[in-house]
Amino acid sequence: MNRRHFLKTGTLAVMASGLVNKLFAFNSSQKQTGFGPVTCENIKAGKDDMKVLFLGTGAAGWKPGGNSPRRNSSILVEDKFLIDFTISVEDMLPKNVHPKEIFYTHSHADHYQPERAVLLGVEKVFLSETWIERARENFKAASEKTGKPMPEIVPLKLNVPVKLHGLTITPLAANHATNDYNEQTLIYLIEKGTTEDKLGVRLLYATDTGGIMGRASRSAGIDTHKSLTTPRAITAFVMESTMGMGHDEDYRMFNHSSSEVVSRITNMLIKTQRYLPPKGQPVYITHMSNSLHDRKSQEEINQGLPVPLRAAYDGLEVVFKAVENA
Repeated sequence: MNRRHFLKTGTLAVMASGLVNKLFAFNSSQKQTGFGPVTCENIKAGKDDMKVLFLGTGAAGWKPGGNSPRRNSSILVEDKFLIDFTISVEDMLPKNVHPKEIFYTHSHADHYQPERAVLLGVEKVFLSETWIERARENFKAASEKTGKPMPEIVPLKLNVPVKLHGLTITPLAANHATNDYNEQTLIYLIEKGTTEDKLGVRLLYATDTGGIMGRASRSAGIDTHKSLTTPRAITAFVMESTMGMGHDEDYRMFNHSSSEVVSRITNMLIKTQRYLPPKGQPVYITHMSNSLHDRKSQEEINQGLPVPLRAAYDGLEVVFKAVENA
């Protein structure tokens, strides 16, 4: 290694080590745990921003019902469409909001309840083409049972985007298995206002998945390995953390992620400038297990998480601000 290359490499390393502090501006008492001032929660969304409401943030172990600290994981995007929907999250929907579309990640019961979707009046359902016929049978049965119209079932192909309500939703491969070995589970890249010279909002919503699969990261633009795909940073990141801190070796690791895994992915994306959030915006964890998050209160969970992670909670509304520079 020549001197010029050595100096260049050293400079880049120093820049990367200080990037977390620069991006998130936490004070000295918060350098290890506990995210500092948050700028994106419960604020008004501008026309270029993306609003996300967490209807539920728990894994399958939580019991459905209003008294449970966490419902099954689901989000409402822009008051327009849902990602996953079960009986346990229905009470969290705003009274004046009537989403007509659902994007499903997979067919596990804590994410997928066709009868509840039909009763909600959903008109269009998006899910992986790998289990489309089974889904059609499920929704037909739900429609006949309830007497409500059956929604249109739309097959999704990996990495092929869908345009809806001014957003681009791209299904990506998840690392998660169901009892149907042919079923490809999904995570989603959701974009708003993204152009060739503007990032806008690029939200990666990743649940359920053990880590981020190589082909998913490559399609999203965050894979730093030599690739033919064009690198592109994400500006917002929500990822499952079924296992809390200290549970990295739990048997669910083949299908799920821990807080340590989310932290390592986040730190890599920051250092390689593949994650470029607005100042004061955390990475949110969701899909938390009731038995694998030892700290039960919201405050205790947050204090135990490495920066910039922060636990979402049921009913949390987040506004992901648009980023101008690509």
